Amino acid sequence: MVYCLWRRRKKAQGHYEELPSAAPSVPACSPPVILVSQSSWTTPSEIPFTLPPRFMTQNQTELENEQEENIEELKMDAWRRTMLDHRGSLSVSGWYPVGKVLAGLYSAPLNEVVVAPPPGMATRLCFSVEYRHGSEQLVVSLLRLGNLPPRFHGNVTLVELRLLPDDRRPRQAKARGTGPDPEFNDCFVFQVSGVCVPQGTLSVCVLSVEQDGKRHAVGRVLFPLEGELGQAGRVLWRDLETEDDTQCSEQGDVQISLSYSPGLQRLSVVVLRARGLHLQTETGVCAQVSLQIHTQVVKIKRSCVVKGFNPSFNYRMTFKLRAQHLDEACLRIELQEPNDNCSEPPALLGVLVLGPFMYARGQQLKHWMDMVNAPQEAIKLWHRLSRAT
Repeated sequence: MVYCLWRRRKKAQGHYEELPSAAPSVPACSPPVILVSQSSWTTPSEIPFTLPPRFMTQNQTELENEQEENIEELKMDAWRRTMLDHRGSLSVSGWYPVGKVLAGLYSAPLNEVVVAPPPGMATRLCFSVEYRHGSEQLVVSLLRLGNLPPRFHGNVTLVELRLLPDDRRPRQAKARGTGPDPEFNDCFVFQVSGVCVPQGTLSVCVLSVEQDGKRHAVGRVLFPLEGELGQAGRVLWRDLETEDDTQCSEQGDVQISLSYSPGLQRLSVVVLRARGLHLQTETGVCAQVSLQIHTQVVKIKRSCVVKGFNPSFNYRMTFKLRAQHLDEACLRIELQEPNDNCSEPPALLGVLVLGPFMYARGQQLKHWMDMVNAPQEAIKLWHRLSRAT
C-alpha cells in the first residue's frame, strides 16, 4: 500500500500542464504583429514590417496642392545649393550668402546729390531746414559753399548760425577743405517750440580766417522760417549778401565797429562811415553816441563834423563799462546834421540802437553778442538807420 501511494505521487510530480498564453489577442483586420520572446536568442532572416494605416482627412485637391508645394520646395533647395556653390559655403539664416559689402553701392557721394552752382555766379550757400514737431526741434543741415571769391580760397572758412531773435550764442562750423567750394556736412539742432518757429529767422554768417587769425566777413544769409518749413528736407541754395551788394535803407546806413576789453572794463566804439544819407544842407554830418544803462544815460560823446553824402568818420569813442552791466547797457547812435544857427537843435538823420536782447533785435542784437563772445576783437558791421521815435 505504501508503494502504491509513492508511485502515484511520483507520477503527479512529473506531469506538466500547458499554461495559458500571455500574448494579447490580435484582431483579424489588423496587420501582423511579431512577438519577440525575451529568452529567444535566434533572429529570423527576414522580418515582415508594415506601416499602420493612415487616416485620410483631406480631399484630393489638397493632396495635389501639397505635392506641388513639395516640388517647389525641392526646386528652391536645389537653387539655393547652386547659389551657395557659387558664392561660398558660409551662410546666414540658413542660406543667405555672406560676402564682402561694397559701401559704394549703398552710399551716394554728396557731390552727386548736391550740385555746385556754375562758375561766374554769386557766392551761394547750400543747406536744408527741417522742423520736427514731435520733439520741437529745428534741424539745420549745413552742406557747402559755392563760388567763394578767389581771395578766400586759401583761408579757413567758418560759418556762424543763429536763430534770431532769441539765440544769443552762435553755433559755429568749420569747413573741411579750402578752395572755391568748401564743404561742411554739419548738422545743428535748435530747441524751439512750434509757436515761435514761424516768427524766427535763421542767420548764417560766413567768415574767412587767415593764418594769423584775422577774420574777414564774406557775407550772410537771412532765412525767414515763416512759410518755408512746409518743404522740409529740400536742398536750398541762397546767395550771400555782401557789403557791396547790400542796398541802402530808406534812412541810410552806418558802419560801426565794437570791441570790449574785460580786463580794462572798456567798451570801444568806432563810427567808420555812412552812406545813403538824405542831407538838407552842405554843413556836414556828425555822429553822437550815448551809453545807456536801463533808462539812465551814463555818457554822451560826439564826433567831429564831416561833409559829404557818404561821409567817413573813423572816429573812436571809449566808455567805462563793467562786465556785469553788459546785459543791461546799450548804445544809441544818432547821425545829426547841424544847423547854421547854433541856437537851434541839429536835424536828426537816423538812429541806431545796439545792445542785448532787452534793447535790440536782429542784426543789432547779433553785433552786440558777437562783441561779448569775442573779447578784445573788433567786430565791424553795417546797420540800417531808423527814424527817430
